Amino acid sequence: MHCKAEDRCRIAIPVIEQGVFNYTKVLSALGAEPVVVDEMQPADDFDGLLLPGGTDIDPMLYGQYNTDSIALNHDMDALQMRMLDLFVQEQKPVLGVCRGLQLVNVYFGGTLLQNIATARDHWGLTETEDQIHSSQAVAGSWLGKIYGETFSVNSYHHQAVDCVGDGLEVIQSAEDGVVEGICHTTLPIYAVQWHPERIRPEMKKAGVADGIPTFRFFLNKIIERNSRS
Repeated sequence: MHCKAEDRCRIAIPVIEQGVFNYTKVLSALGAEPVVVDEMQPADDFDGLLLPGGTDIDPMLYGQYNTDSIALNHDMDALQMRMLDLFVQEQKPVLGVCRGLQLVNVYFGGTLLQNIATARDHWGLTETEDQIHSSQAVAGSWLGKIYGETFSVNSYHHQAVDCVGDGLEVIQSAEDGVVEGICHTTLPIYAVQWHPERIRPEMKKAGVADGIPTFRFFLNKIIERNSRS
């Protein structure tokens, strides 16, 4: 699978019993072909992997007992971990969002805080209304280049990165220190704790970072990789 700039990049979205309408809407609008998969598929069938937001990850995967994790989906944990492993082996671009960021961190040996002390500042106001807060990005990082060093984001989570996984670096944080963005130091793996798929033009919120550039950055990384192969 080798999409070029003029082609439709096929993006795998592995989920089980979960809707991903906002993600498919954004990717389709940008000319990509999102493919929702509920079972293992070869990485060769796709150009990139998107790990979406969703329910909490089983704490057993990062060596903890369940103290504050809710609505676990063991089948989805297993599917997403295995799909991520395939894309890591192939060194194909990966974008994680919210749960997706946490899954990337766990995959690389990191741990999570099962319920952050400042959850009220990050948890959604309702099921459809996110919490809004400011954040800081590392200058020169992929997020810093897109949005600048200070910008507001939308949050809907009560868990967060604790110990950072091997090879990952934190490039964005909220004012309370909660990790909001990471990337891998050598692999094309990028992730945000916030929800860029819910900040597209028809859902834009005043003063909040536009989510479209995040997805465009991801697709451009795919095209850049394919142009070298």
